[in-house]
Amino acid sequence: MDRRKFITGAGTAVFAGGVTPGAQQAANEPRKRALMKLGCQSSPTSDKRLQFFKRHAVEHICAYPPDPGERGYSTVEELTQLRERCEKHGVKAEMLAPAFLASSHVDRTARPAIVLGESPQRDRDIEAIQNLIKNCAAVGIPSIKYNMSILGVLRTERTPGRGGTTYSTWRLREAKPEKPLTRAGRVTADIFWERISYFLDRVIPVADEYKVRMACHPHDPGVPPEGYQGVDRVLGTVEGLKKFVSLKDSPYHGLNFCQGTVSEMLRDPGREIYDVIRYFGSRGKIFNVHFRNIRGHRDDFQEVFPDEGDVDFVKAMLVYKEVGYQYMMMPDHVPHHDDDPHGDQAFAFCYGYIRALIQAADQLG
Repeated sequence: MDRRKFITGAGTAVFAGGVTPGAQQAANEPRKRALMKLGCQSSPTSDKRLQFFKRHAVEHICAYPPDPGERGYSTVEELTQLRERCEKHGVKAEMLAPAFLASSHVDRTARPAIVLGESPQRDRDIEAIQNLIKNCAAVGIPSIKYNMSILGVLRTERTPGRGGTTYSTWRLREAKPEKPLTRAGRVTADIFWERISYFLDRVIPVADEYKVRMACHPHDPGVPPEGYQGVDRVLGTVEGLKKFVSLKDSPYHGLNFCQGTVSEMLRDPGREIYDVIRYFGSRGKIFNVHFRNIRGHRDDFQEVFPDEGDVDFVKAMLVYKEVGYQYMMMPDHVPHHDDDPHGDQAFAFCYGYIRALIQAADQLG
């Protein structure tokens, strides 16, 4: 059929009342909204950084309190000051990054007792996390992100990217660990799961009581089944993440869902990632999203700009809308350029890209 006649005919049918009952019903139904919010986690949470966020339409963030030192957790007063500083710039502290349990290598971590399974030090540090949960609840910060990491973020040499940038890269075949084992020694899957369970058994009941979401970041990247530097990365596979969220039956136990890291677990991320989002999103287990793209697959990838990777970000955003995801979508691990040493240009590009995708998803479907 001639395209012009088809469009004219379709329009005439609509205005003449030729719409089918099903189509008319769909037209009358309330449009499903995209509930996700543009966010960011770059630090420090200073007045200058908050102004940067606000002028790029970032109005929800993961905030970073002052270093609490040996105490290990922020006080109500410190968190109140942090929240009020954010609010002064029209930004909401939606999430908090604690002073430890970061994505750092255990050999360079000041407080490693939880992942090393060393009592009584780990009980002291777990108590600090429990106190942080209580204090976040007291000031209205609804979530905390954390890592259960021994190896930190593993990468090999950076590789060239567009416009003179370089990309963070992982190629397992080129990896050369500094030494065969970390200070943790050999950590089998069973040992790692015991340490994770020990932590969750003591922390998630407190999160339940105070209604603070605890969002754990996956292991970045996954490694072969035999491990790396003697460590089995149990949160480095989709099956491992499924087991993790099943360990505690709680609406406050879930994931800081790094889409880039999860893509790194897959053989064909451009095809597989959407069903992974559906699995965790439909179960209410995604509390934050690192909306990052990669080029490549498990054991061989680059972290690229969001518009040039193997994952279709339009399709991914629509899946988050489909499952009713309502929290932050934030950039992560942006490419580097010498003219942009702190990544502000790259972050600004990502903010605009993500915000536009959220707005488009809100109008589509």
